[in-house]
Amino acid sequence: MPDPQIHIRHALYEDEEALGRLDRATWSPLHAVQPRPRPPYEPFFNDRFGPLDHLVAELAGRGDAVVGYIRLGLPTPLECNAHVRQIQGLAVAEEARGAGVARALLRAAQDEARRQGARRITLRVLGHNTPARKLYESEGFVVEGVLPEEFFIDGAYVDDVLMGRSLQLAPAAPTT
Repeated sequence: MPDPQIHIRHALYEDEEALGRLDRATWSPLHAVQPRPRPPYEPFFNDRFGPLDHLVAELAGRGDAVVGYIRLGLPTPLECNAHVRQIQGLAVAEEARGAGVARALLRAAQDEARRQGARRITLRVLGHNTPARKLYESEGFVVEGVLPEEFFIDGAYVDDVLMGRSLQLAPAAPTT
């Protein structure tokens, strides 16, 4: 059950500046495969991902400030793959870490994917990102593949780990 202090909603165009700042503030070689963003900054929303592709988190008592987001998209443009959704970004502000924001966003993304008719949800995570991998595993994601040394980040080769899970709800236990 998500913390009642965490409010999850779809992003709005008005969130773009806050989301861009959050994205830049949380950049880290622990999870980023792109170089650190430098001015002039690209818009947060673009032709590929708009507000409806993002769920944002707000914490009560923080003036409705956005403290996290998760991006949910299609893994490919293929119709035969349309039953799958992929998490393609997750960020939580430093001051909101440990409050359950990432877990609430993950659960909300799974609910949203189900609402969209998806049967599966997947993600990619860097092999050295142990905190994220533990969180995903605790939410039922399993490693489905590893691309060894797929990226060269900060002088080291890093694995790309593919994780996924079914979104099908488990059948109810029979009642006696």
